[in-house]
Amino acid sequence: MPRPERHRARIQALQMLYQREVTGDSIERILADESFSPENGPPDEFCRLLATGVEQHLETIDGVIGETSEHWAVARMPLVDRNILRIATFELLHLADVPSSVAINEAVELAKVYGGDDSSKFVNGVLGRIAERHRSAGETHG
Repeated sequence: MPRPERHRARIQALQMLYQREVTGDSIERILADESFSPENGPPDEFCRLLATGVEQHLETIDGVIGETSEHWAVARMPLVDRNILRIATFELLHLADVPSSVAINEAVELAKVYGGDDSSKFVNGVLGRIAERHRSAGETHG
């Protein structure tokens, strides 16, 4: 059962990562300036973990997404889709307490709400392949 506070945290992290790309500000600056959207309240620890974790591991995360998404360069993906993929990929690779199915389902739900018509299918397909590769490679979280 998804936890509502984590769902809210993922929405906030998505908004901050979107803002980061549009403004060029770092997550640290967005948090320090409190320039994030206040509609969901102040970001909790999980939101901060997601946003800063994606930013810290961006090169690796984008590499994994780029290798996995067929015929799509990360830079050419819609802004919302790529940030949803980044959050879920961070969770799959680095957060042992988040089951793969939860990370993928949450990302698909975000894509349904915030993405385009085909975003949820695209996100589901890419993340399913990433999760499968991650499992078969026997990589550890960390």
